[in-house]
Amino acid sequence: MLNRAIMPDIQEVKNLVVPPPDLWYLSNGVPVYETSLGTQEIIKMELVFLAGRPFERKKLASRSTAALMREGSSRYSSADIAETLDYYGGSLATPISLDTSNVLLYSLKKHFEKLLPIVADMLSGPTFPQEELDSFIERNKRRLRIDLSKNDVVAYRQFTELLFTKDHPYGYNSYPETYAQLTREDLVTHFQENYTTGNCMIFLSGKTDASIRKMLDEQLGHTILPGEKRPANIPAVNDQPEKIKIAHPDTVQTAIRIGRNLFNRHHEDYNGMYVLNTILGGYFGSRLMANIREDKGYTYNIYSSHEAMLYGGYFYVGTEVGNEFVEPTIREIYHEMEVLQTDLVDEEELIMVKNYLLGTLLTNLDGPFNIAEVVKTFISEGVALSAFEELANAIKNITPEELRNLARKYFKKEEMWEVVV
Repeated sequence: MLNRAIMPDIQEVKNLVVPPPDLWYLSNGVPVYETSLGTQEIIKMELVFLAGRPFERKKLASRSTAALMREGSSRYSSADIAETLDYYGGSLATPISLDTSNVLLYSLKKHFEKLLPIVADMLSGPTFPQEELDSFIERNKRRLRIDLSKNDVVAYRQFTELLFTKDHPYGYNSYPETYAQLTREDLVTHFQENYTTGNCMIFLSGKTDASIRKMLDEQLGHTILPGEKRPANIPAVNDQPEKIKIAHPDTVQTAIRIGRNLFNRHHEDYNGMYVLNTILGGYFGSRLMANIREDKGYTYNIYSSHEAMLYGGYFYVGTEVGNEFVEPTIREIYHEMEVLQTDLVDEEELIMVKNYLLGTLLTNLDGPFNIAEVVKTFISEGVALSAFEELANAIKNITPEELRNLARKYFKKEEMWEVVV
């Protein structure tokens, strides 16, 4: 009998290697990364287009184009698309990031041939009905009015705008007038210039076979618009840190953002910062949590994050506290950064963080869809899949001395931007 009063031995996480996908190409040259694994008769197909903010001619064009692609194509109305997806139990979404715009389809394998033509027709030319664009603009104006009443939203918007500048694709903010200036022609132009073969990658996963591959080429090998990969427009970022305070009357809490510009996944210090950020504020047992939430009781939630994009990245600490705790909280945030610059992380804490991170990476390799997500992340950012194994090895082998050196390099108080709302 299993004695559940005795905790099982903790096992070391090993063999964190991404199963390499099969790479093949559609007739139009679009690469397909296929992860054929799993036991369920389900297919996941995600088309990734380099069609995010760095490739816009008009602010908000990427977001608006992605949002309205499902609202009708040459053969299907928005009602037809919704009804067909519902009837066959499929799911179609158009998620976006700062750099990419995606088309994501989940389908039962037996119904893939019924749903794929909808995606193909959508990619050959969405209609972007004017009335849907008008509704989209009004919805987002209303949502924006609500969002701008929230301190954390205002703080984040102000922080990224200062960090990157207001005209940078990663830094500009939306306003009612930004939405009002959008036209149907802006969406059509953005689609025709960016949703092309040169900007596209396809990630296929699940219970795939030769029939699925044939279907994919028949439907998408001739319908995606032809076009070369477009260069991105990336201006210089701001390199003079500032401290900004914004009054938001009649609020009982203050939002705080403290951080700086960093780098993308290609940088030599990315893996080390992945660990260092976790120690500082990247998980529930972090130092910021232990000090500012559990010991001081200044806040319910505090965290730090290292965001990596195609053309840059940034680090920040975020929290909301009672107005009377603002100065003590800021003081303690910098104190925790300073401790990491002076004292070595002890072995017990480092082992716990390493195990937590390796467990997270292990979860990322659980099942074909999760594996395909890892493949998509690395391939779309131009990083070799071997970088996943390198990250795992860096987590296992990083030393307290290396972490202290990174903290001294990137946690300098005089290089931090500070926004308080």
